[in-house]
Amino acid sequence: MPERTPVAVVGGGPAGLLLSHLLHTSGIEHVVLEARTREEIENTHRAGILEASSVQVLVDHGLDRVLREGDRHDGIVLRFDGADHRVDLTGLTGRSVWLYPQTAVFTDLATRRAADGGDVRWGATVTRVLDADGDRPGVLWTDAEGTGHELRCDVLVGADGSRSTLRHTLPEAQRRTYAHEYPYAWFGVIVEAPRSAPELVYTTSEHGFALISQRTDTHQRMYFQCDPDEDPEGWSEDRIWAELQRRVAGPDGFRLVEGPVRERSVLRFRSSVVEPVRHGRMLLAGDAAHTVPPTGAKGLNLALADVVVLHDVLETWFATRDDAVLDAYGHRVAERVWRAQHFSAWMSTMLHSHPGETGFAARRRLAELRTLVASEAGRRFLAEGYTGWGPVLGTGPGAMSAAMPGGEGR
Repeated sequence: MPERTPVAVVGGGPAGLLLSHLLHTSGIEHVVLEARTREEIENTHRAGILEASSVQVLVDHGLDRVLREGDRHDGIVLRFDGADHRVDLTGLTGRSVWLYPQTAVFTDLATRRAADGGDVRWGATVTRVLDADGDRPGVLWTDAEGTGHELRCDVLVGADGSRSTLRHTLPEAQRRTYAHEYPYAWFGVIVEAPRSAPELVYTTSEHGFALISQRTDTHQRMYFQCDPDEDPEGWSEDRIWAELQRRVAGPDGFRLVEGPVRERSVLRFRSSVVEPVRHGRMLLAGDAAHTVPPTGAKGLNLALADVVVLHDVLETWFATRDDAVLDAYGHRVAERVWRAQHFSAWMSTMLHSHPGETGFAARRRLAELRTLVASEAGRRFLAEGYTGWGPVLGTGPGAMSAAMPGGEGR
C-alpha cells in the first residue's frame, strides 16, 4: 500500500532541509527523500558566501552557529592593473556577507532535523514521479537496500539539485528553459596554507581571472579561469601555484601564501531558469529550478530564499486548499531569480577573458572596472547585488540585530 504524507520533499540538501525545518515549525507533516547518505554530503566540500538575508533566515530559526563560527566580511577586493581596489559592502549598503561553507549549512540543518525527529530518509532514490498534475501526486522510490516504495502526498516539492529528476518530468509542451553556457570554467583548489588576504580577492589580468577565497585558518579555497575541458589531474602543484601567482602579481608585490594542494576540480559555468516552477501540485525550488555561475555567489542564497517563500505559500495553501495560491510561489521568486542571473552574468563577463577576445574587448573590460571603482554609484550597484536585495518575504525580524554590523555577531 502506498504511504501518505501531506508534503513530500525530494532532495535533502540545504534547500530541502531548510524547507523541512520550516514545515516542522509550522506543524506540517512531511517526508524528505535524499538519494545520497548524510556522510556523503558532509564529505563533499562546497564553498559558500551567505547574504545577510540568508543569515537572517538561519538565525531566526535557531541556527545561529553561522554567527559564532562564520567569518563576516564587510568588503571584497577587485584586483586589476596589479593593484587592489576595495569595495566597502557595509559602508555602501549597511549589509555584510558571511563566509560560511555550504557544507556547514547542510550540517547545521541535518543535525537540527535529527534532533527534532525529522523524517529524512537518506539513500532514497526517486525512480518515477506519479500524477504530478493530479490532487494526489507521488513518487516511486527505492531505499539503500534496493526495496521499492510508493509515497503519495498533497504537495510534491523538487529540491533535488541541478540534475533534478522532478524537473525532467515537467511536460515539454509546458516547460520553458532559458539557458546559457559560458566558454570558460574555474579550476578550483583547496590548499593547506594560511590566508593570503583578509577578504575575497577577485582578480583579472592579462593572464586571466583568479579568485582568492578562504575556508578556514589553515585551508584556503582558490580558483583560476580555465578551459571547461581542462583535466585537473594534468596539473602539478608547482604549475598550479605558478599560474595563480602570475595572475595576482602586480607592482605592489602581492603574493599568495603557498602550501600543499589537497583537492582540485574543474567547475563549469552555466546559467539556467526553468519556468513555470509549478505543474499541478508539484513545485521546484533551488537548483532544480535555476542555476547561476559562481562568480556572484548567488546559488545557495537563491535556494534558501526560494524555500522561505515556498513555506509561506504552503502554509496558506494548507489553510485554504486553494490551488491558485500555489501560483503565487513562482511569481514571488521570479524577480529575485532574474536579478541574480543578471548580476552573476555581469560579474562573470566583466572579470573573465573570453576565448578569442580582441584587444579592444580586453581594454573595454578594463575600462569598465576602472569606471566602476571610481564611481560611488557603481560600487554601490555591485555592493547591493553582492549582499542581496533586502529581506526575503515571509521571514520575521528575528535576530538580525545580532547579525548586522555593530550587533552581537560582530
